[in-house]
Amino acid sequence: MDAKKYGRSFVRAILAGMMISIGCCVFLGCYNDVKWVGAVLFAIGLMTVVAFKLDLYTGKVGYIVENPPSFLWYMPVIIVGNFIGCLITGLMMPYDVATTLVSNKLSLDWYAVVFRGVFCGVLMFIAVDFFKQRNSFLALLFCVPVFILAGFEHSIADMFYFCSAGVFTLDALVFIILVIIGNGIGGMIIPFCRKYMYDPEPDAPKAE
Repeated sequence: MDAKKYGRSFVRAILAGMMISIGCCVFLGCYNDVKWVGAVLFAIGLMTVVAFKLDLYTGKVGYIVENPPSFLWYMPVIIVGNFIGCLITGLMMPYDVATTLVSNKLSLDWYAVVFRGVFCGVLMFIAVDFFKQRNSFLALLFCVPVFILAGFEHSIADMFYFCSAGVFTLDALVFIILVIIGNGIGGMIIPFCRKYMYDPEPDAPKAE
């Protein structure tokens, strides 16, 4: 186990949590007036994550399918780092509307939480993978507002909302764990399926 690699990942994860928290801040600032504007501007968080190659759980978990088993051990490091970034920012940026938002989230049934997490995970993989393949923010600028306005659950954003609202309860922990599970399932759907749903690429003809 390379401690330096995990240490670097941990630092990148803290920064990623803070960047997503900045997106959450602008969303909450627009929540009662022009919610759709906040949903679009939220994208600044994920744009920063992919541009600076930071470690965000929802952007990394889908690649478990395509990496060796050792890649899995990065996930708890990233989740804890993301949470610390959200905790620092959330404690510094308390929003009254976060309390209302958190209360609504805790009223959801557990299966609804997981289901909403799955769809968010799918969208996050699409956004990140599109950037990796095309070096373009286009998919990100669509996927982020879609998951927010559709009411899907993003585990790291939810960490910020709970921290901003000052809600640190067992129910909050269970909620976050359910969303983490949902995001993980959703993030792996496309990379898992694309291993089996396409015909192999034909070998290029050899030059004479």
